[in-house]
Amino acid sequence: MKRLIKSRYSLVIFAITLLNSCHPMKQKVDMIVYNGLIYTVDSNFSKAEAFAINDGRFLAIGTTKEILGKFEADSQIDAKGQAIFPGFNDGHCHFYGFGENIVRYADLSGSASFEEVLAILMKHQEQFPSDWILGRGWDQNNWEGAQFPDNEELEKIFPNKKVYLIRIDGHAALVSKTALNEAGIDKNYHVSGGEIILNNQNKPSGILIDNAMDIVKALIPELSVDQKVIGLLEAEKRCFAVGLTSLTDAGLSYEIIDLIDALQLSDKLKMKMNVMLSSDSTTLARFLPSGILIRDRLTVRSVKLYADGALGSRGAKLLKPYSDAPGKTGMIMYDKDYYESICENAYQAGFQVNVHAIGDSANRMVLSLFAKFLKGKNDLRWRIEHAQVIDPADFELFGQYSIIPSVQSTHCTSDMKWAGLRLGQERIKSAYAQKQLMAQNGWIVNGTDFPIESIHPINTFFAAVVRKDVSGEPVGGFQIENALSREEALKSITLWPAQGAFEEKMKGSIEVSKQADFVILDKDIMTIPESEILKAKVETTVSSGEVVF
Repeated sequence: MKRLIKSRYSLVIFAITLLNSCHPMKQKVDMIVYNGLIYTVDSNFSKAEAFAINDGRFLAIGTTKEILGKFEADSQIDAKGQAIFPGFNDGHCHFYGFGENIVRYADLSGSASFEEVLAILMKHQEQFPSDWILGRGWDQNNWEGAQFPDNEELEKIFPNKKVYLIRIDGHAALVSKTALNEAGIDKNYHVSGGEIILNNQNKPSGILIDNAMDIVKALIPELSVDQKVIGLLEAEKRCFAVGLTSLTDAGLSYEIIDLIDALQLSDKLKMKMNVMLSSDSTTLARFLPSGILIRDRLTVRSVKLYADGALGSRGAKLLKPYSDAPGKTGMIMYDKDYYESICENAYQAGFQVNVHAIGDSANRMVLSLFAKFLKGKNDLRWRIEHAQVIDPADFELFGQYSIIPSVQSTHCTSDMKWAGLRLGQERIKSAYAQKQLMAQNGWIVNGTDFPIESIHPINTFFAAVVRKDVSGEPVGGFQIENALSREEALKSITLWPAQGAFEEKMKGSIEVSKQADFVILDKDIMTIPESEILKAKVETTVSSGEVVF
């Protein structure tokens, strides 16, 4: 009897073992996504159907059958055939500035006249009464006559009020007479790297260009810490909603970086950020001696400099005068020693140097400056931010010294209606030349420069591929020979911004061991007609395996 029981027991064990070998136990993971059209953006630009996520990273990628056969999870997403992409990454923006705008600035973007600007300000002041009236986003190029406004009307509507209104590019401001007087600015005031525009009566018109803006801006009271936190969290919420999981903030002081770091470490702020250091001496002294900072959500390893201003306010430094202002060539904002000193300190500390350069003269200056330190091919990834107007003779220098162009495709489609007037028929041909720039090193960083442009990465993709604005103009696309392919455009808002921050091993593609950042869209922007791209909506945004939208 004992022998019979033992035999039956052995048969049961054998049957269970055989059953388990046919149906092995599934591995428990945190999340499974299946039935998707996944663009992995790996080295082969391969596609997949499903992936498993554990501990915030991609664990396995394959077919739906493979992933569901090997893994199980309480959290599962049936993508129902929708397109899935790596989390979008804005390669150049002003995230903190966007949050600050939300908290305190009247939104003047899209205003069709100065009268409309004034109406917006009156409404804003009624809702949020303040000693300072602040606004941002006006663009005189969208108004009849395309002329800078002056502060005469401001004084009539807001007598004895301090008003500070930033132009859309951030390189010019309209300031009230009261604010000018408080700053001590008159017609004889001189500031290096800036300009005070005078009116027909030879008095300050209220328009301040570049460094001249800082004199008044320094008088505006700081936001409280609580206000800053509110702005950052609201900015994050809006960015997650458009599919952004990572971004590069193009220049912050040590105080803001410390605040962001504290919020991220306490898990209150989840946005992943690569932050460029502002070039003020205190911030550089705070970070450069300590070396590169890398955390799961924060990278600090670059310094941001400004070579010149913006094309729209004629502060961009050109080799020859502006076609629509023959007496102007723009300006370089600081002297040679300033740039060389900061580059030397950054180089010795192992930091990138990223320089804003718009005009062809400014770009030539930066290319020459970088060449002194880079000395040929390298992997230091020093960057020129914007690289908008390049002299034809200078393109090859990007490749010769491995200098990375960091562009904003929507700047092209925002500027195209008036950029030709500034530059003339010949010079415009080598402006916004993003395909030609990409060819120098085989890759390019793309971003929006928000809040100057919309935060939507799909707008960036559309502008890069189609070279049209959101209204579909011009019909054939602007200088279409410099359009990127859809694959290049996708890489420029996912993998290549990560590469531009030395983060390509952490993020930017859907690959095993990388951070599980992805976005699900309701349309496949890689295959739908061009006219449908801007209609694509974000269904789900996931950061490190956590659904954030």
